[in-house]
Amino acid sequence: MRALAAALPAEDGVAVFNGVYLAVTEAVAGRIGDGTFQDPAAAGELDRCFARRYFAAVDAATAGLRPPACWRPLFQLRRHPGVHPLQFALAGINAHIGHDLALAVLDTCRVLECEPAALETDFERIGGVLTSLEERIRERLMPGPDVLDVADPLTHLIGSWSLDKARDGAWVAARALWSVRRLPDVTEELIERLDAGVGLVGRMLLTPLPS
Repeated sequence: MRALAAALPAEDGVAVFNGVYLAVTEAVAGRIGDGTFQDPAAAGELDRCFARRYFAAVDAATAGLRPPACWRPLFQLRRHPGVHPLQFALAGINAHIGHDLALAVLDTCRVLECEPAALETDFERIGGVLTSLEERIRERLMPGPDVLDVADPLTHLIGSWSLDKARDGAWVAARALWSVRRLPDVTEELIERLDAGVGLVGRMLLTPLPS
Protein backbone atom coordinates (compact mmCIF):
# COMPACT_ATOMS: atom_id res chain seq x y z
CA MET A 1 0.00 0.00 0.00
CA ARG A 2 2.86 2.39 0.74
CA ALA A 3 4.43 1.56 -2.64
CA LEU A 4 1.11 2.22 -4.36
CA ALA A 5 0.73 5.51 -2.52
CA ALA A 6 4.19 6.58 -3.68
CA ALA A 7 3.43 5.68 -7.29
CA LEU A 8 0.08 7.46 -7.65
CA PRO A 9 -0.71 11.19 -7.76
CA ALA A 10 -2.51 12.33 -4.63
CA GLU A 11 -5.64 13.37 -6.54
CA ASP A 12 -6.08 9.93 -8.13
CA GLY A 13 -9.24 8.30 -6.76
CA VAL A 14 -7.47 5.00 -6.14
CA ALA A 15 -4.75 6.87 -4.22
CA VAL A 16 -7.43 8.48 -2.05
CA PHE A 17 -8.91 5.12 -1.10
CA ASN A 18 -5.46 3.56 -0.73
CA GLY A 19 -4.54 6.18 1.86
CA VAL A 20 -7.71 5.39 3.79
CA TYR A 21 -7.10 1.66 3.63
CA LEU A 22 -3.49 2.04 4.73
CA ALA A 23 -4.68 3.87 7.85
CA VAL A 24 -7.21 1.11 8.55
CA THR A 25 -4.63 -1.65 8.05
CA GLU A 26 -2.14 0.05 10.35
CA ALA A 27 -4.85 0.50 13.01
CA VAL A 28 -5.87 -3.17 12.86
CA ALA A 29 -2.23 -4.35 12.87
CA GLY A 30 -1.55 -2.19 15.91
CA ARG A 31 -4.32 -3.95 17.81
CA ILE A 32 -3.51 -7.53 16.88
CA GLY A 33 -1.36 -8.06 19.95
CA ASP A 34 -2.96 -5.69 22.46
CA GLY A 35 -5.89 -7.87 23.54
CA THR A 36 -8.46 -6.30 21.23
CA PHE A 37 -9.11 -9.55 19.38
CA GLN A 38 -10.36 -12.81 20.80
CA ASP A 39 -8.14 -14.83 18.43
CA PRO A 40 -5.28 -12.63 17.16
CA ALA A 41 -4.06 -15.28 14.70
CA ALA A 42 -7.51 -15.60 13.11
CA ALA A 43 -7.95 -11.82 13.03
CA GLY A 44 -4.56 -11.49 11.35
CA GLU A 45 -5.48 -14.10 8.74
CA LEU A 46 -8.78 -12.35 8.03
CA ASP A 47 -6.93 -9.05 7.63
CA ARG A 48 -4.49 -10.64 5.14
CA CYS A 49 -7.25 -12.34 3.12
CA PHE A 50 -9.13 -9.06 3.07
CA ALA A 51 -6.12 -7.12 1.75
CA ARG A 52 -5.38 -9.70 -0.96
CA ARG A 53 -8.79 -9.01 -2.51
CA TYR A 54 -7.93 -5.33 -2.88
CA PHE A 55 -4.49 -6.04 -4.32
CA ALA A 56 -6.00 -8.49 -6.80
CA ALA A 57 -8.35 -5.76 -8.04
CA VAL A 58 -5.48 -3.28 -8.37
CA ASP A 59 -3.34 -5.83 -10.21
CA ALA A 60 -6.17 -6.64 -12.62
CA ALA A 61 -6.79 -2.98 -13.44
CA THR A 62 -3.05 -2.31 -13.85
CA ALA A 63 -2.74 -5.24 -16.27
CA GLY A 64 -5.68 -4.01 -18.36
CA LEU A 65 -7.94 -6.80 -17.14
CA ARG A 66 -11.43 -6.43 -15.70
CA PRO A 67 -11.46 -6.15 -11.92
CA PRO A 68 -14.59 -7.28 -10.05
CA ALA A 69 -17.68 -5.21 -10.86
CA CYS A 70 -17.65 -3.65 -7.40
CA TRP A 71 -14.27 -2.04 -8.12
CA ARG A 72 -14.85 -0.94 -11.72
CA PRO A 73 -16.55 2.40 -10.94
CA LEU A 74 -13.56 3.54 -8.87
CA PHE A 75 -11.01 2.54 -11.51
CA GLN A 76 -13.09 4.00 -14.35
CA LEU A 77 -13.78 7.36 -12.64
CA ARG A 78 -10.57 7.70 -10.65
CA ARG A 79 -9.54 10.89 -12.51
CA HIS A 80 -12.97 12.47 -13.00
CA PRO A 81 -12.78 16.16 -12.00
CA GLY A 82 -16.41 16.20 -10.86
CA VAL A 83 -15.93 13.53 -8.18
CA HIS A 84 -14.97 14.68 -4.68
CA PRO A 85 -12.19 12.85 -2.77
CA LEU A 86 -14.69 11.74 -0.12
CA GLN A 87 -16.71 10.02 -2.85
CA PHE A 88 -13.60 8.11 -3.97
CA ALA A 89 -12.92 7.04 -0.39
CA LEU A 90 -16.48 5.84 0.23
CA ALA A 91 -16.71 4.05 -3.14
CA GLY A 92 -13.54 2.11 -2.30
CA ILE A 93 -14.78 1.31 1.18
CA ASN A 94 -18.10 0.19 -0.29
CA ALA A 95 -16.38 -2.22 -2.70
CA HIS A 96 -13.99 -3.56 -0.11
CA ILE A 97 -16.53 -3.99 2.69
CA GLY A 98 -19.60 -4.92 0.68
CA HIS A 99 -17.93 -7.51 -1.54
CA ASP A 100 -14.35 -8.29 -0.51
CA LEU A 101 -14.99 -8.67 3.20
CA ALA A 102 -17.64 -11.34 2.67
CA LEU A 103 -15.28 -13.34 0.44
CA ALA A 104 -12.37 -12.78 2.83
CA VAL A 105 -14.40 -14.44 5.58
CA LEU A 106 -14.80 -17.49 3.33
CA ASP A 107 -11.09 -17.46 2.46
CA THR A 108 -10.20 -17.33 6.15
CA CYS A 109 -12.58 -20.16 7.07
CA ARG A 110 -10.99 -22.36 4.42
CA VAL A 111 -7.45 -21.56 5.58
CA LEU A 112 -8.25 -22.10 9.27
CA GLU A 113 -10.74 -24.92 8.64
CA CYS A 114 -13.37 -23.25 10.81
CA GLU A 115 -16.96 -22.08 10.58
CA PRO A 116 -17.82 -18.38 10.15
CA ALA A 117 -19.21 -18.36 13.70
CA ALA A 118 -15.66 -18.82 14.99
CA LEU A 119 -14.72 -15.47 13.42
CA GLU A 120 -17.82 -13.50 14.39
CA THR A 121 -16.47 -11.82 17.53
CA ASP A 122 -13.29 -10.63 15.84
CA PHE A 123 -15.23 -9.68 12.70
CA GLU A 124 -17.29 -7.33 14.87
CA ARG A 125 -14.18 -5.95 16.56
CA ILE A 126 -12.52 -5.24 13.22
CA GLY A 127 -15.79 -3.56 12.25
CA GLY A 128 -15.49 -1.37 15.31
CA VAL A 129 -12.06 -0.20 14.16
CA LEU A 130 -13.48 0.57 10.71
CA THR A 131 -16.38 2.55 12.14
CA SER A 132 -14.15 4.68 14.34
CA LEU A 133 -11.90 5.45 11.39
CA GLU A 134 -14.81 6.26 9.08
CA GLU A 135 -15.69 9.32 11.15
CA ARG A 136 -12.09 10.54 10.97
CA ILE A 137 -12.08 9.98 7.21
CA ARG A 138 -15.28 11.96 6.73
CA GLU A 139 -13.93 14.80 8.87
CA ARG A 140 -10.63 14.89 6.97
CA LEU A 141 -12.09 14.75 3.46
CA MET A 142 -15.37 16.63 3.97
CA PRO A 143 -15.36 20.26 2.77
CA GLY A 144 -15.57 22.86 5.50
CA PRO A 145 -18.93 24.15 6.79
CA ASP A 146 -18.46 27.40 4.89
CA VAL A 147 -18.90 25.56 1.57
CA LEU A 148 -21.17 22.69 2.60
CA ASP A 149 -24.68 22.73 4.01
CA VAL A 150 -27.56 20.32 4.41
CA ALA A 151 -28.84 21.10 0.90
CA ASP A 152 -25.50 20.35 -0.77
CA PRO A 153 -25.63 17.32 -3.11
CA LEU A 154 -22.47 15.87 -1.53
CA THR A 155 -24.08 15.94 1.92
CA HIS A 156 -27.11 14.11 0.58
CA LEU A 157 -25.02 11.56 -1.33
CA ILE A 158 -22.67 10.53 1.46
CA GLY A 159 -25.50 10.48 3.98
CA SER A 160 -27.21 7.77 1.95
CA TRP A 161 -24.46 5.20 2.57
CA SER A 162 -23.68 3.45 5.87
CA LEU A 163 -20.54 1.51 6.72
CA ASP A 164 -22.35 -0.33 9.52
CA LYS A 165 -25.06 -1.55 7.14
CA ALA A 166 -22.46 -2.55 4.54
CA ARG A 167 -20.57 -4.52 7.19
CA ASP A 168 -23.76 -6.22 8.39
CA GLY A 169 -24.58 -7.12 4.79
CA ALA A 170 -21.11 -8.57 4.30
CA TRP A 171 -21.55 -10.86 7.31
CA VAL A 172 -24.94 -12.08 6.09
CA ALA A 173 -23.48 -12.67 2.61
CA ALA A 174 -20.53 -14.59 4.06
CA ARG A 175 -22.82 -16.88 6.06
CA ALA A 176 -25.07 -17.47 3.06
CA LEU A 177 -22.14 -18.26 0.78
CA TRP A 178 -20.63 -20.61 3.35
CA SER A 179 -23.91 -22.48 3.66
CA VAL A 180 -23.98 -23.20 -0.10
CA ARG A 181 -20.25 -23.74 -0.56
CA ARG A 182 -20.82 -27.31 -1.77
CA LEU A 183 -23.12 -26.04 -4.53
CA PRO A 184 -20.68 -24.37 -6.93
CA ASP A 185 -23.28 -23.10 -9.39
CA VAL A 186 -25.31 -21.46 -6.63
CA THR A 187 -22.18 -20.05 -5.02
CA GLU A 188 -20.99 -18.54 -8.30
CA GLU A 189 -24.35 -16.94 -8.98
CA LEU A 190 -24.59 -15.45 -5.48
CA ILE A 191 -21.07 -14.01 -5.75
CA GLU A 192 -21.84 -12.50 -9.16
CA ARG A 193 -25.02 -10.90 -7.86
CA LEU A 194 -23.27 -9.59 -4.75
CA ASP A 195 -20.50 -8.13 -6.91
CA ALA A 196 -22.96 -6.47 -9.29
CA GLY A 197 -25.09 -5.03 -6.49
CA VAL A 198 -22.12 -3.54 -4.67
CA GLY A 199 -20.83 -2.18 -7.97
CA LEU A 200 -24.14 -0.41 -8.59
CA VAL A 201 -23.91 1.29 -5.20
CA GLY A 202 -20.33 2.32 -6.01
CA ARG A 203 -21.44 3.85 -9.30
CA MET A 204 -24.03 5.92 -7.45
CA LEU A 205 -21.52 7.05 -4.85
CA LEU A 206 -19.29 8.33 -7.66
CA THR A 207 -21.97 10.45 -9.32
CA PRO A 208 -20.12 13.56 -10.55
CA LEU A 209 -21.35 16.65 -8.70
CA PRO A 210 -21.30 20.34 -9.64
CA SER A 211 -18.39 22.22 -8.13
